[in-house]
Formats: sequence, structure tokens, C-alpha cells
Amino acid sequence: MKKYRNIIFYVLTIAFFSCLMYWFFIEGKTLEVGENIAPSKATGATMWENFTDSFLTNLHHPLALLLAQIVTIIMVAKLFGWICVKLKQPSVIGEMIAGIVLGPSLVGLYFPEFSAFMFPKESLPNLQFLSQIGLILFMYIVGMELDLSVLRKKAHDAVVISHASIIFPFALGIGLSYFIYKEFAPEGIQFSSFALFIAIAMSITAFPVLARIVQERNLHKTKIGTIVITCAAADDITAWCILAAVIAIVKAGSFSGSVFVILMAVLYVFLMIKLVKPFLTRIAESQKGKGFINKALVAVFFLVLIISSYATEVIGIHALFGAFMAGAIMPENVKFRNLFIEKVEDVALVLLLPLFFVFTGLRTQIGLLNDPHLWKIGGLIILTAVIGKFIGSALTAKFLRISWKDSLTIGALMNTRGLTELIVLNIGYDLGVMGPELFAMMVIMALFTTFMTGPSLDLINYLFKGKKSMLEEDQDVNDEKYKVLLSFETPNAGRALLKFADNLTNKMNGNKSITAMNIAPVDELHAYDIENYEKELFEDVIETSNELKLEVTTLFKASTDIENDLINITNKGNYDLLLVMLGKSIYEGSLLGKLLGFTTKIINPEKLLNTVKGKSYIFNASPFDDFTLSILDKTNIPVGVMVNKKFESADKIFIPIFELNDFFLVEYAKRLINNNDSQVIILDAAGQIRKNTEIRELIRNIEHIAPNHITLYNEKTIEKDFLQSQDLMLISSKSWRNLIDSKSLWLSDIPSTLIISNP
Repeated sequence: MKKYRNIIFYVLTIAFFSCLMYWFFIEGKTLEVGENIAPSKATGATMWENFTDSFLTNLHHPLALLLAQIVTIIMVAKLFGWICVKLKQPSVIGEMIAGIVLGPSLVGLYFPEFSAFMFPKESLPNLQFLSQIGLILFMYIVGMELDLSVLRKKAHDAVVISHASIIFPFALGIGLSYFIYKEFAPEGIQFSSFALFIAIAMSITAFPVLARIVQERNLHKTKIGTIVITCAAADDITAWCILAAVIAIVKAGSFSGSVFVILMAVLYVFLMIKLVKPFLTRIAESQKGKGFINKALVAVFFLVLIISSYATEVIGIHALFGAFMAGAIMPENVKFRNLFIEKVEDVALVLLLPLFFVFTGLRTQIGLLNDPHLWKIGGLIILTAVIGKFIGSALTAKFLRISWKDSLTIGALMNTRGLTELIVLNIGYDLGVMGPELFAMMVIMALFTTFMTGPSLDLINYLFKGKKSMLEEDQDVNDEKYKVLLSFETPNAGRALLKFADNLTNKMNGNKSITAMNIAPVDELHAYDIENYEKELFEDVIETSNELKLEVTTLFKASTDIENDLINITNKGNYDLLLVMLGKSIYEGSLLGKLLGFTTKIINPEKLLNTVKGKSYIFNASPFDDFTLSILDKTNIPVGVMVNKKFESADKIFIPIFELNDFFLVEYAKRLINNNDSQVIILDAAGQIRKNTEIRELIRNIEHIAPNHITLYNEKTIEKDFLQSQDLMLISSKSWRNLIDSKSLWLSDIPSTLIISNP
């Protein structure tokens, strides 16, 4: 009876209170007599009609509509961003294009019903305000990414180039305004306001996009990379200060009317630098060594951001300048900034920023450019922008005695406008300085100048390729060496792979070359801390190499496509062996996963294609993750995939031979015996070696050269204790697959394992 006690109590309680509520409803009905009660909505309508009416009402509710818009925008933006990454373009270009696609230029033109339902005019203010919050957070991040210490240390040449890259297009922009003012200036807008805004729009460089291109192309360690990053930082600070002044002048209507606004802006900047910055620095110092920021301090920093944005909006120089300034005065401690950026970045960049792209796209009406004359004006705007920024920066760099190749590279990078340009254009549109036609032309200019950066850099490299670089010459010298490339993600993985590479090549002296490589997602890196990130990442690897007295070359690359970059580096580097760690999820790598961060094996396009061709089944379990499978399939050298179980040294090695094709593993055993004095046990698992005289003779030859270092086993069963006594198991990729498919009992007891493919 005791075990039913709770059940009986539960049933009686529910029954009693249900009856009580029912009685109240019955009695409450009597209170309606004589009262003026509105008739039920259900009168004269069926249940289905009531449901559909309610459903349609809910569907058009402002909150439901906003959520539907966010879902649509994020999916489309990430799809186009992913496509652009595959085309070796920054993802921001795809997101900008997605905005135009969802606007009246495409979806609105060909699917007007869908556009009217998804983006009705009355819903746009909500979208605009939410996108403005995203921009405020984004500008806060941009401010934090600026490394002001670099400006102080390396400002000389960079500031000259930076300011030249502003004054050239600024002057050309004012000249352009003189020719297009009468035709495109909205009524009531003075020439000075119109010209200043066109000029500043021509002068902008997108620091975040430029920084990621520099990282992706491995320019950050070079002198030119340092100059460009410093130029862009100085450009960003200068351009935003000029923009603040221009906004003040436009709002006041004249320079004299804006004097008080500009004076208040100067006072604001002074207070932020002299009072707020030291206060935030003291707060940051109180958190040293903790590795986290408590919620009270997060609230303080967000209050500073919001108050700063509010102050600049009230002063009259736009909230975005306040957000940028709040980020720029953040404590310069790299780890502290990283912790804070992580709290803001995902929400700002993934969730809210795409709303701004689409809102811009909804304003961009390319269909208004329905006359050849308008397209000629658009071409003139693009030409003016490119000459001012690209040519102006390049000529200034050349005047400072920088080579033509580097000067043109600086020009191409400084011509990148990206998202920052769209922000400026939207400010101008909101202030009424630009009409819809000119706005559409300027958006096209922003897209074109950002898109041309990658092809321009490729063309410059092609035109100036000339002689081999020092790196290529070094590779030619090293062609006769046994070259091992290890690619790692975490310091622990790098340490384990390096120890195996040392075991494999220890006694080869000058006839070996070991390269430790890390390829990091470019979106996870920030220009201001990339050196610290790389230093921390390779710290354990370098320390291990010193312990082993092993000379190691380190290679770091920021990438938008890690898989293809790893394959290209491997195939072009003349390496003899690639070592990687088996550590990724087997569900990673799908199309939807790459777009949204989800991981789902079923929607992987390559698996789907192979299934259609009859090469595989979608639901097959794989012994490797998708990333490793692609590496094994596309590299043209042997690949060793390590399953790490605290690997330290390959002193005792176990090699199961399941078929004659596995016998290439003996070559690796031979290297380990010669270079590490390893003890090797070969298991003739299928009796193949016993039947082959040539192979048995080869094993005897190894034993003759290194007595008591290689043993042939013929046992049918392998004990758990034996497996656990070994340091490393070498196995072919095909045999590893068979172990996984057969769910071998070995798998729970095996030591660290190196799975080797033989192309």
C-alpha cells in the first residue's frame, strides 16, 4: 500500500480541485444574468473558421512577423555568405547581396506577394530599430578590435598613407558632387551637406573586412600586413571623427551652426579618454587572472556602451560613433577584450547584423536605375571611388619608397569598403542627404569595391610573381629530406603528433624536416591579438620541440575554408607524411552545419551525391569524421590519423596485418626501429604473412639488422593486458574501418593508434 500512496494522493488532489473549479464555472455563469456581455466570436462560425481566423491573426502579429523575418534573413544571409566563401570572397559580400536579393530589386520584383507578406511597410520600423541595436554592438566590437598601441608604435608611414587615402577620395568625392548635385540632391539639401556626405562615403575603408583578408592571406606577419592594418586603424578613427563632424554640419545646415555640436563632441571624447578609460582600466585590473568577468562588471561595461551611444545621439553625431568610442577605450588587456567580445560577437554578428543588410536591401531599388544615363553615373561613382582610394593609397605608398607590388597591394586593401560603407550610406539616407537612386548607386559601389579586393590581390601577385620567393627556394633545398607535416587544433594534439614525428625521424639528423601547422577559422581571430593567439597556440609545441631537441618549423594560417587550405598546403609542399588528430565530431561538415552552426550528417551534399551514385549509404556509420574523410580522399601523400590516448613514446608498437595490402605498415615499423629503437610486434591476423615467403624474408632482414626488435605473432586472440601494454598501434585505414564495422572488442582496450592511409 505504501508504494501506491503518492499515486492515490496525486489522483485525489487533481480530482478534487478539478471539481472545485468546475463548480466555480457553473456558479459563475449565473452572474452573467442581466449583464451586458459581448457575444462570443464563435457565434455563426465553425471551429475550423475560428481556428483559421485566429491563426491568420497570430501570423500577422508584429512579434510573430518579426521572428519570421529574422529566421528568413539569417538563413538567406548565411546561404549567400557560404557561397561567397566558396568563391574565395569575404562572407560579408554574400550577406550584402542577400539583403539586395530580399529587397524590391529581386524578391519584391518577381515575388511581390511574398515580399508584401514577409516585409510589409508597417513592419520596417521594428526591423530598423533592431538592426540599429546590432550596429551599435558591431561598432563596439570594431572599436575593441583596434589596437591603439600599434598606432603609437608604427604610426609614421601608416598615418601618412591612411590620411592620403582619405584626402584623395574626399577631394574627388566633392568634385563628383559638383557634377551630380543638381540631378541627385534631394530638395532642400545644401551643396555643402551633399558634397561632404558623398566625400566621406568615398573615403571609408572597412577595417573588419580588411583585417580578415590580411589574416586569411597570411600577410599579418609581413611588413606590408602591419602597415595595412595600421593604415586601416588610423583610417577608421579619422573617418569616424570626420563623419561625426559631417553629421553635425548636415543636421545644423551650416558649419557655423554646427560649432557648438562639434565642441560638445570634442568635450565628449576628452571625457571618455581622460575619465572613463582609466575607470574601465581599473575595473579590468581587478579581474586579472580570473579568466571570467562577473555579471556586475558586464553590466558596467554595457552601461558605458549605452550611455556613450546615447550621449553622441543626443549631441547630434550619431549613436554609432559613441559605440565605436566605447569599444576603442576598452582596457587594452588582450584576454579581457577577448572575453568581452565573446559575450557580444555571436549575438551582434550572427543574429542582428544580417537584419541591417536586409534593411539596406529593402531600401536599395536597383530597378530605379532604368536609364543608361543612370548606369553611366553609377560607373562614374565607382571609378571615382577606385581612383581615389586604390590609386591614391598606392601612389602615396610608392612615394614613401615602398615597392610597386606592395604599394598596389596596399591600394587594393584600402579600397575595401564592405559593411562600414553601408553604415555611412544608411546614415546619409536617414538624414535625407541622398535620394533612392543615388543610394542604390552607392550601394552597388560598396559591393563592387569590396568584391574586387580578392581578384585585385590575385592579379597583383600574378603580375609580380617573377623569381621564386625565399620560401619556395627553401622548399627546393628540402626536397631531398624526409618531410613530415603535422596539423593540429589544440596544444595537446600538437604535442602528441610532434612526439610521434620525433620517434619516426629522431636519428635522421639533417635529412628530415618537421613542420607544425595550425589553420584557424578567420572569423574567430581579431587583428589586435592575432600575434598573441599564435604565440599561445604554439607555445606547448615549441616547448616540446626544445625538450626533444628537435628543430621544428611553425606554420600558422587564418582561413575561411580550413579543409581545402590544408589539402592545398599538403599537396603543394612535397611532404612525405601528413599527421592529423582524430578529434572532430563525425557529424560535422554538413551544408546546414556550415551555414548555421548545426551539425547534421543527413544533409551532407557529398554523402547525398555518393549515395545517388551508389558509392555509399547516407546512414552508414563512418570510422572517420567528414573532415578526415575529405583529407584522406583528396591528399596525394600518406596520411597518419592519430587516436590519442595520452601518447608519449612509440617504444612498444603493435601492428595487426589483416591482408597483404597492410604490409606497407612494416616500412613505418622499420623507420621507428631505426630512429627510436622501437620494439615491434606484428600480428599475422589472417595468416597472410605465413603463406608469403617474400614478406617473411623481409621481416627476417629487419631482424638481422636490428636483432630482438621485431617479432611475428600468429595468435588468434589478443588479450586485453597485451593491448594495454603497448604504446602505439599502427593500422591501415581499411583495417581500421573493418574494426569499427565489426565492433571489435579491441576498440575499448587499444593503446594510442595511428591509422595510416597509403594513397
